[in-house]
Amino acid sequence: MSGKLITAVSEPRPRLSWAMRGIVLAIAALAISVIWITNSFLTERFTETTRQRAELRQALYAGFVLSELQRNSVVPLLLSRDPIMIAALRSQDFSNTSQRLIEYREEIGAASLVLIDTQGRVVAATDREILGETHRNKPYVIEALRSEDTVFTISPIDPGAFEFGFSRAIRDGSRALGVIQVAVDLAKFEARWRGASEAIVITDSTGNIILSTEPNWRGHDIEAALTEVSAPSAIARAIEATGNWISYVDTGYFTGTAIIQSEARIPFRGWRMISFTSYASVRERVNGILALEIMGFALLLSIAFYIHTRRTQLRNLLFQKESAELRHLNARLSQEIAERERMQETLKEAELSLAQSSKLAALGEMSAAVSHELNQPLAAMKTYLAGAKLLLRRQRVEEALSSFQRVDDLIERMGAITKQLKSYARKGGDDFAPVDLREVLSVSLTMMEPQLRSHSVSVSQITPDYPVLVMADKLRLEQVLINLIRNGIDAMKGTGRPALDIILATGAQAVLSLRDNGPGIENLDVLFEPFYTTKKPGEGLGLGLAISSGIINDLGGRLSARNSTQGGAVFEIRLPILQTEQLTAAE
Repeated sequence: MSGKLITAVSEPRPRLSWAMRGIVLAIAALAISVIWITNSFLTERFTETTRQRAELRQALYAGFVLSELQRNSVVPLLLSRDPIMIAALRSQDFSNTSQRLIEYREEIGAASLVLIDTQGRVVAATDREILGETHRNKPYVIEALRSEDTVFTISPIDPGAFEFGFSRAIRDGSRALGVIQVAVDLAKFEARWRGASEAIVITDSTGNIILSTEPNWRGHDIEAALTEVSAPSAIARAIEATGNWISYVDTGYFTGTAIIQSEARIPFRGWRMISFTSYASVRERVNGILALEIMGFALLLSIAFYIHTRRTQLRNLLFQKESAELRHLNARLSQEIAERERMQETLKEAELSLAQSSKLAALGEMSAAVSHELNQPLAAMKTYLAGAKLLLRRQRVEEALSSFQRVDDLIERMGAITKQLKSYARKGGDDFAPVDLREVLSVSLTMMEPQLRSHSVSVSQITPDYPVLVMADKLRLEQVLINLIRNGIDAMKGTGRPALDIILATGAQAVLSLRDNGPGIENLDVLFEPFYTTKKPGEGLGLGLAISSGIINDLGGRLSARNSTQGGAVFEIRLPILQTEQLTAAE
């Protein structure tokens, strides 16, 4: 466009005046300065934003992996104490053991469970096809028999593929009866991360890659993976252009082929997570703004030329024909500018559509994590709504409104549950917050009110008039109280007038006592042991109190039980009181 404009005024007309030349040079200098400063500022800002988002996703992914490992690590300990497993190894009768392991897997959510005798033979497994195989030389069998604790092993199964698992020896006193092995499915995370915009690897304490979105990288260290193993072309070009995150300002800085390499520690056996994020998105955003600035300066320069041309036309009528041509060129320039503006609007709409698609994808990922935690409030809401419908038919409006209020409280609880997703992006310990025990007790009783009412349980409460604050995870504490209340209801079945007394006292510690008027506890010594239960077969596995005790221990407290002198059982939760200086630090 500018070349045509110069041709129209250059041949018969006099050269540009010194004033006009100065204006053009000033506009050019201003354009170069603004574009250079804008490029530097926006590149640094957008790069930092991209890096922060990559680190946030990395923290979230690391949380997923650590949560999966921690969830499976306790399973071998629980199963090694299972009386059924011990009895099967003693008698060598494994006719029902595989079915038992399948039930455990469905309840616990493990990838697979395998029971191996001391000879290394698979005697029971969730995968019946491997029954009878010999695993005598497997690392998880050898290390489990040598150790008194649960061991974690990584075993290569195929080139570039690993099997992760926890194993523990099942012992009868000091004599080993066999080994229980729990496989952990970490490969599912690779499949989820493979659709992301970055390449992700996890290395063990020796620096070898054990998990990666790029299958060819597994089994190598980072240097060998990036230099010797064929990588995707986009990542390879980015590595050749920049090498790593620290030296991103080079040729790739302007071409958009650089990557951002960030690293985070997973607090498990020295593991580390490394991600490679494409730098192209930063360049696209910066170049879009730079294009707008260049267009603005081009328009400003065109206006300056137009003004100069108009003045020349007024001075010299001999140039009327050339002036007409100049106006025609300016019209074409305006048309092209309008076309570019329409293209910018189209680009903006495309960016909005892309942002919406990203939001929908994030909602899809979160729905899987939230759905499990919402089942219990949804079930309670269904019960309240059914009761409210019956009350409205019977013209008992006030009681129906009370049920609707409980539904509203449950909706607020569901909102609180969804906020728990934020814990995946925070470091360990961020889930703890100041919690009022009175509020936790109120929510738990509200959740259990349908069961209390259906069993005609009378509830009495004695609580202080002031907040009783402790540092805890509210949802996990509610889980413990709901479990204790449910156990109390089960214990009072068959009692003439079931009653539940609840007392909350404060002092050096917060003490929450729950007493029922059932038959009491026969064997207090093994009450909190896994798989101990007084319920009929099929009504429970005896893990509720063991899990509740573990939760209270994690909160720095203690869960105990005793028989009351007035009859029934008493469960006490003791937690440290949150002091004023601790509350100030937490805020």
